[in-house]
Amino acid sequence: MARTPTTTPVPATPSREDEVLIREIDEAVREDALYTFMRDHGIKVLGVILLGLAGLGGYLIWDHYSEKALEEQSETLISALDYLDKRDFKTASEKVAPLLADGSAPGARAAARFLQAAAALEEGNNDKATGLFKEIAADAEAPPALRDLARVRDVSLNFDRMKPADVIAQLSPLAKPGSAYFGSAAELVAMAHLEAGNRAEAGKLFAAIAKDEDLPETLRSRARQMAGLMGVDAVVDVKKLLKDEGVTDDALEPAEANAGNAAAAE
Repeated sequence: MARTPTTTPVPATPSREDEVLIREIDEAVREDALYTFMRDHGIKVLGVILLGLAGLGGYLIWDHYSEKALEEQSETLISALDYLDKRDFKTASEKVAPLLADGSAPGARAAARFLQAAAALEEGNNDKATGLFKEIAADAEAPPALRDLARVRDVSLNFDRMKPADVIAQLSPLAKPGSAYFGSAAELVAMAHLEAGNRAEAGKLFAAIAKDEDLPETLRSRARQMAGLMGVDAVVDVKKLLKDEGVTDDALEPAEANAGNAAAAE
């Protein structure tokens, strides 16, 4: 016996009036939910918004005055440098005096001390310059690079009055390849080792300086000579060195041939 086919009833499509009614009910529910939320939490939300706006306004004001202060400090340093160029050291030092206050930016404060130290050196007042270098090196807020530079300048200024051990202790951390002040610090430490009678350590440092191609050639040449006196080979590429010294290729060929003959004879 065959079964009677069944069909799934198709839901009636809502009329336009029903859609409008459903939409109005939905909007009413949303409005009621928003009203309930604002009634229960509106004051908190308003407080958060006001706090956010106050914080943003405070930051913008602080940023404006900070930028303005930095600009003024930069202008002061530039003005002092102009006086330094004119060899008016007294006025240059007076110009940057306000930057030594605690409210100044650490970088500006350190730069002001460097400028005053330069003025003191020009006037022959080494003790004042030394004191300023020590203040920079001891300023925990100053940029590390400036503190290291002050330490190098202090030691170089007072090297003849310092014990070799003190020089080595102060500058050994900077006398390493890769340090921003490797060349200057390593040369001073090497000289301190030499004065202390430690020729081997001095020779190693001089050789390291001579082989560092990032350093000025005058410093490398001086270190190469000192390393040679210590019996340390500081030449990486003899041919390149001779070319740098102005020896032409025509002059190099006989020297290389003689060296090859000598090696063959051995």
